[in-house]
Amino acid sequence: MNGSESHRDESKMIAAILGGDTQLFHDLIRPYERTVYVMALSFMRNESEAEDVSQEAFLQAFRKLDCFRGESKFGTWLISITLNEARGRLRRNKILKMDSLDEPDDEDGHISPALLRDWKEIPSEALERKEMQQLLESAVSELPLIYRETFLLRDVEELSVAETAELLSISISLVKVRLHRARMMLQRSLAARLKAMNPKRRWFLWS
Repeated sequence: MNGSESHRDESKMIAAILGGDTQLFHDLIRPYERTVYVMALSFMRNESEAEDVSQEAFLQAFRKLDCFRGESKFGTWLISITLNEARGRLRRNKILKMDSLDEPDDEDGHISPALLRDWKEIPSEALERKEMQQLLESAVSELPLIYRETFLLRDVEELSVAETAELLSISISLVKVRLHRARMMLQRSLAARLKAMNPKRRWFLWS
């Protein structure tokens, strides 16, 4: 099924739900359950709290479904609700701390194309190994929040730069800067860990 067909189906499902067929809501959100949980976990760093955030996000989506205008994808709207709920909880718990790295070094967001190599260039055979996956997940979880959320939205959930900017309420240039920094942080972190895992092997990360 292509994207447009999926979007039309969701529109019909939403119309049916608003028309009274509320049981369809479970089918509507099912494809997004993992994404919502992963995003919540990236903020909360606690499985129980991530589950609470996810459940609350779905409840809010159900309650506010009549506010969804279809100007963006339903999945993007749902992630936005998740981000807002997670941030709200962190603020209430006085955990969220934004640092000075929030602003790009270059106001125009200029980045050398050579530095924006895809993180997926890690050898595929290594990614398939359980230990490599665990190393990557651990490295991502240790990224500062503003970089972790950008990395997850762009390189894991594969949202567009524009969608990511809209969700995070930042400029497109700042999305590119944060993604670049996230990838560089991961490169440094993974390079050290991979060397420790196998000192004799030469690993090529973002070469």
